[in-house]
Amino acid sequence: MNTHIETANYHKQMLYPIWAITKDRVFQAMVIIMILLVLIDSPQLPVSIWSTLNALWEMLPFFALAIGVAAYAKATNADALIAKAFSGNPVRATLLAALVGAISPFCSCGVIPLIAAMLGAGVPLAPVMAFWIASPIMDPEMFILTAAGIGFNFALAKTLAAIAMGLFAGFAVLFLQHYGRLESPLQAEVTSSCGNSCSDNDGSRVVWNFWQEPKRVAAFKSESTSIAIFLGKWLTLAFFLESLMLAYISSDWIVGYVGAENWFAIPLAAIIGAPSYLNGYAAIPLISGLIEMGMTPGAAMAFITAGAVSSIPAAIAVWALVKKSVFVLYLTLGLIGSMASAWVYQLFGGVI
Repeated sequence: MNTHIETANYHKQMLYPIWAITKDRVFQAMVIIMILLVLIDSPQLPVSIWSTLNALWEMLPFFALAIGVAAYAKATNADALIAKAFSGNPVRATLLAALVGAISPFCSCGVIPLIAAMLGAGVPLAPVMAFWIASPIMDPEMFILTAAGIGFNFALAKTLAAIAMGLFAGFAVLFLQHYGRLESPLQAEVTSSCGNSCSDNDGSRVVWNFWQEPKRVAAFKSESTSIAIFLGKWLTLAFFLESLMLAYISSDWIVGYVGAENWFAIPLAAIIGAPSYLNGYAAIPLISGLIEMGMTPGAAMAFITAGAVSSIPAAIAVWALVKKSVFVLYLTLGLIGSMASAWVYQLFGGVI
């Protein structure tokens, strides 16, 4: 009897990864797109598959480096140092928050629990907003992949844009709070549930030589695997979509709407960025392809920064966390900051 149970459990463990893959929305999207492509234009399928595999191969060294950086930050608990950016003078805290946010390893959705904990613990909204806006736009692995996929200058400009947008958002909040606005930003139920969970513990200790502790080595391996799967599936989908975009979208259309001759290119790219943005990693090859087809660097910057801040998954998470007034302010500051950064980047030549 026990043998049958053990055999059943073994088979279940062997089949679970396959079951998990079939339930993944990215995998489902890839299957649907491929089926549609077979029905509509079957000769394009092998072309797109080959293009995707070739792009992934070229990105592999940067992909591995990005995984290593993110896993190291997790294993050492270096992200615990972020809390130091939010203490002391609010002006200084806002400056540090924008800077730390631009280099922290958090995406637009992954930063939400940290934001909830900080606001629940009474951290002022101004530095939190600066961090909140800057963090999803850039992180170490994003910088590496952006430099490889689009260009080093674009990656550097995007980092500066993240800092500038964070500063703009943080100081805008400080200005409003000076006149008595934006008190108690969290939803009531979030505030009440964040009591004990926001407290610090021994797990916040930073250990740079993480390989000396088995638990941290396990964390490094776990984080490496999860990030490899996450980045791998999104980049695969993005490169596949890029191949279809290059095959079916006219470069004249791109130039007409978001090219240099259209004064509305940057606002349009920022507005479109929110609903159409997948995530920062998937956006890299898509933006690279659009630039090749005639999209201006400024419009590309607007799309990728506005999308990071106001993408639909991130916006839903923010909506559930804070009051409506703070939610509207978050989206407004993100959109204005994105367009302003893009115009400045374009004004200075938009060098890629």
